[in-house]
Amino acid sequence: MTHLVSLPQHGRQPRLLDLFSCAGGAAKGYERAGFAVDGCDVAHRPNYPFPYHRGDALTYLAHLIDTGEIRRYVLVHASPPCQHGCALTVGTNASQGWGRSHVDLVAPTRTLLDKSGLPYVIEQPNGRAEIRKDLTLCGEMFGLGVIRHRNFELGGWTTDRPAHRPHRGRVRGYRHGRFYDGPYVAAYGNGGGKPTVPELQAALGITWTEVREELTEAIPPAYTEWIGRAHRATLAPALGVAA
Repeated sequence: MTHLVSLPQHGRQPRLLDLFSCAGGAAKGYERAGFAVDGCDVAHRPNYPFPYHRGDALTYLAHLIDTGEIRRYVLVHASPPCQHGCALTVGTNASQGWGRSHVDLVAPTRTLLDKSGLPYVIEQPNGRAEIRKDLTLCGEMFGLGVIRHRNFELGGWTTDRPAHRPHRGRVRGYRHGRFYDGPYVAAYGNGGGKPTVPELQAALGITWTEVREELTEAIPPAYTEWIGRAHRATLAPALGVAA
C-alpha cells in the first residue's frame, strides 16, 4: 500500500521517508522529533506504527524520484542491508566464503539518495560497511539498557558529533561458558543469558512490537529522535517550524 501526502508547507510537519523500515524503531524517533513519517519495507510489517509502502525500497525510491513525488519529503532515512559488513557476521562470512554472496545495498542506496537531491541519513551497525561515520551513537549516551553502537552517514547536511560516554560495565550474558552480569542486555540472538522480550522492550525504548526478531534488529528511537531534532534545526527558517 502506498500513502500519498502533500508537499511540506509553511507551518506544517515536515515529512520523512523511512527506507528499509523494519518495525519502525528509527521512524518512531523521527516522529518524536516532529516529523510525519512514511515507511517502505519489502516484508509485511503489521507492527510498523506509521503508513508504509510494501515493496523493494530501492525500486520505490527510484519511482518517487522519477515521478517527482520525492519532493513531498524533506529528509530520507535508510537502513540498507549490508550483511557482509556487519560486525556480528564478518568472521563467519569470511570463514565460509560468503563475503561476495551476502547482500550489500549501501552503495546503490547512496547513489539513489544523491540523485534525489534531498538530505539523507544512512544507518549501519559497527563493522566494515563502507559509510562515512559522521555520527556514532550508543545507548549509554541516552541512558538506555543496551550499548548498540550505530554509525550514521549524513548526506547533504551536517551536525556536531556528540561525545561518546564510557560504558558503565559489561553486557549481561554468557561468554565462553561463563556468565557475566552488567547494566546492559544483549539485543541480539537467543539463549546464552539473552533478555526476555519485555526486557528488550524496556532496554530499547520500544513498546509497539513484541516480535523478538524485530526488536533485535531495531534502532533505539532515542538515536533518531536526536538526529531528527538536529535536522529540524536546519529546517526551521525555511519551513516555519520549531526546531
